[in-house]
Amino acid sequence: MGKTAIIIGATGLTGAILLEKLLNDDRYKTIKLFSRKEIEGMPSKVKQFIGNILELENFKKDFIADEVFCCIGTTAKKTPDKELYKRIDYGIPVTAAKLAKENEINTFLVVSALGSNANSSIFYNKTKGEMELEVLKQNIPNTYILRPSIISGDRNENRIGEKVGLVIFKLLQPLFIGKLKKYKTIKAKEIAQSMINLANSKTSKEKIITSNKIREISKNNKLLKIK
Repeated sequence: MGKTAIIIGATGLTGAILLEKLLNDDRYKTIKLFSRKEIEGMPSKVKQFIGNILELENFKKDFIADEVFCCIGTTAKKTPDKELYKRIDYGIPVTAAKLAKENEINTFLVVSALGSNANSSIFYNKTKGEMELEVLKQNIPNTYILRPSIISGDRNENRIGEKVGLVIFKLLQPLFIGKLKKYKTIKAKEIAQSMINLANSKTSKEKIITSNKIREISKNNKLLKIK
């Protein structure tokens, strides 16, 4: 009997790749998408729930699955209003985790960011860190928080400044060795594959995983021991 997966943020870079991978994964019978607008051309395997995901709690009766993949996120440039930013980057993942707990979903994966720290003086890092703490408080048996570095991939949006920054960052990659490995850029497809591998291995309870480990996990779909 195939599994049911929930994806939040399926229209973003990582979420879209994750959706494509799950569509081609025979272990998954149903994929539920929660978003503000419908994605056209989806096969019958996909069930879409459209509405205001800032009020995700309204979807509680349909928020039933084996696994939750939360890839939601915005940027300071796209969402300059800090209150709205927090409702997205903190509010949505936390509400999703609470719904998962209430509906007895035992596997929850969320994409955070390298540098997240609830005690940070930087608003965006602090927001991510507070989100992580609140997600962990739900005590979902198989919780995985992924902290990628700068994410590379083909985006639909035209972010010129980000593209320039990414080129410069890539030129510096050879300098990132040893403990600096976690700062190397990471591909969105590596994050997506890592999430799938983690969801299907369940080696321990709560884990916070940085970019270098995400990359390793994406290459190994067997049972993984994460230090």
